[in-house]
Amino acid sequence: MEMGDVKILRKKPIYPVSPELRKYLRFYQRDARLPVAYHDLLNFYESFPVSDKNGKDTLWESPLYPAHELERLHSGLKKVYAMLKANGNLRIVEHKYIDRIDYCKFGNSNPFRIKIVNRLNDIYDYFYVKKADSSRIYGLELEEIFSPNQVNYLVDGETLIEEHIAGIPGDEFARTRMSDPDYNPIRIAKEFVKFNERCKITLLGDMRSYNFVMQITPDFDDFQFRLRAIDFDQQFYEGNLKVYMPQFFKENLPYVQLAMEHLTDKTVVQYQQEEQSSIMYQAKAERYRLRDLRDVCIKDKISTAENIHQLRESLAMHYSDDHYYKCESMTEIIELNIKNVIRMVIA
Repeated sequence: MEMGDVKILRKKPIYPVSPELRKYLRFYQRDARLPVAYHDLLNFYESFPVSDKNGKDTLWESPLYPAHELERLHSGLKKVYAMLKANGNLRIVEHKYIDRIDYCKFGNSNPFRIKIVNRLNDIYDYFYVKKADSSRIYGLELEEIFSPNQVNYLVDGETLIEEHIAGIPGDEFARTRMSDPDYNPIRIAKEFVKFNERCKITLLGDMRSYNFVMQITPDFDDFQFRLRAIDFDQQFYEGNLKVYMPQFFKENLPYVQLAMEHLTDKTVVQYQQEEQSSIMYQAKAERYRLRDLRDVCIKDKISTAENIHQLRESLAMHYSDDHYYKCESMTEIIELNIKNVIRMVIA
């Protein structure tokens, strides 16, 4: 694997959800009539910074709301959680309460993070309230279709509700857990190679270590590792190919170094082919949903002509394939990526 670094020069705009995409979301049961909207949570009059257990600034703030407004918000957010987790069955929140609402100014979606607690046993969970952005929704859908992970979210108007994805933040894992003697470094390196390949094919950008988490599952004789993306704001917007290759972000250098130390060129290719095969099987299994998503996405303006042309030229050179020069949208680029994967696997 190569090492390098890449910078995202401009902040991506928020793209509104088109009528066609709303129809798609309704058909696949991603839409909802929510009792609390994103703009409702903006009505706080003051906020104070949230620090971690070591006193370090987390970039989150804790908003303060008028008492009468807070009661309404808490009641509505409990219903939102029931809709997200149990199709609106309010029995699951009978013994739960909203413990805190946090707000983050960092990033494109400026999310609110909601902590909900079961008062019977103090078990807690999180979910997020964000601005609805077409790019992010397309990213969530492609994650559902092509990755081994399930994603859970709801959309209503300009509001997006997302389930919390549990795991150790990628930067924290690299700093504190990667060298654990109980962990097989080859398994970790393998997972990063496969994650890198999936991001490149599906054009999921900006996968720096703080935008993905590591999930660890004890097996009967070892530990299994899975990298999961938690930020989908940079779904096929940028024109720089390296944005879609996690190996080029300096934040991911520990993972790149691990792969270079423990994998050979032959095993890297093997793991890339394994991920390509998985993507091919998912494309076939979800072909109708993928077709519906493609038909909606190809009509949507979610990038710039400059970015599309830059990316298609880079991919044409990267794969030595002139067919990329004919692509006039990010959707067509991904479609060609998938077709090429299927051809490579079958061959």
